[in-house]
Amino acid sequence: MTDFRWPRSAAEIDRIQSERKRIAVERALQSPFWKRRMPSLDLDHLDDPDVWRRIPVLTKDALREIPAQWFHEEFCIAPRTKVVEYWRSGGATGRPLFYPRSADDMATNIMAFERAWALIGATAEDCAHISFPLGVHPVAHLYARAAINLGIGTVWCGAGTNTASEAQLELIGQLKPTLWIGMASYGLHLANLAETKGIDLSQSTVKKLLVPAEPLPPVKRGKLERAWGAEVFDHFGMTEAAIVSGEGLDHNGMHAFTDLWHLEVLDDAGDPVAEGEVGSLVVTALWSNTMTPFLRWSSGDLVSLAPAAGGAHPWSVFPIMRHARRTVGFFKVRGVNINHAELEDAMFRDPSVVDFRAEVYNAGGNDALHLHVETRTGGIAPIVDMIRRTFQLTPEVTLLPRGTIAKEFEANVKAPRFVDKRG
Repeated sequence: MTDFRWPRSAAEIDRIQSERKRIAVERALQSPFWKRRMPSLDLDHLDDPDVWRRIPVLTKDALREIPAQWFHEEFCIAPRTKVVEYWRSGGATGRPLFYPRSADDMATNIMAFERAWALIGATAEDCAHISFPLGVHPVAHLYARAAINLGIGTVWCGAGTNTASEAQLELIGQLKPTLWIGMASYGLHLANLAETKGIDLSQSTVKKLLVPAEPLPPVKRGKLERAWGAEVFDHFGMTEAAIVSGEGLDHNGMHAFTDLWHLEVLDDAGDPVAEGEVGSLVVTALWSNTMTPFLRWSSGDLVSLAPAAGGAHPWSVFPIMRHARRTVGFFKVRGVNINHAELEDAMFRDPSVVDFRAEVYNAGGNDALHLHVETRTGGIAPIVDMIRRTFQLTPEVTLLPRGTIAKEFEANVKAPRFVDKRG
């Protein structure tokens, strides 16, 4: 029987946090990088928020200052002979980084992904069609390996670059998986492709969608639910940690694994926000830190964290996280801030919009927002009017033939929906 290591109470989580924070700091102090950065600390009083917040917040920019060839010697605390695999960061905010993982760390990380499957009620009766990219980025492998440990069937398709999207639709029909896992954007792409081919995914055997790796606003969630006729679950993690939180069968936000990660939600001044308020997420690995000491890691996400809602499930003891958005996701066009998630919501609220791509460029000294759109109706006037009313900005709109954006996904599953061409 799988040991998910579920804590039994909030008091047990507090005990784990207190014990493991000290171990996390002691391990970090073995790193040349941290030795230079760390102030003098009283390790007996790390539960005092004022003492804990003396530790500098760690950012990706700070890690990028380390030359790649010296990253291991500067940041890591175990020899290269202890490395069992490398994880690639997403690179959404710049040059990707590659993090080594030890076997000890992997035991915790795989267990966290096993929990992720348990959250959605997946069992050995299920089969999971996995549409995350298969490569150095670890998410597809980790979900698949954890699923295998639980006896869940797996179809390792990867994304369109590994298995063409048309072939993926055929496999869904032939192998009859009950679960689909991938990025929400790729799930929408498969649904759009199915529609053009006369395939009704809502009649498939897939009953649950698991869509980590990007923000999932309500409009995108609803569009996925309607297209697939399936229950949608949101999970949240990062390469610097593993699965940090996940939506369970109760659909009451994401349960944050605070026995594995110490989580802080901070305002712009670096102070904690009130419970339930949105702030910047800072993460400390409590267990997965025998190789890379991620201490007070700034994830680049805006989240809220509220007390546990309670319930009968073993994960009901955890606090509830809600993911607002990435901190880097916006355009500034002619003085107007356009949040990527808000633009995506606005576009997908229109049922005639199949898919879109947004570009910003400079035209004769003026910034311009250019929307490339696939629609079911062929009309652009409602889109122009909606953007003007929502963002006080008149966009350029180009209609694309159905399937054009899908081809971009075939070449790159993370083909950017938002592109700033201003240099």
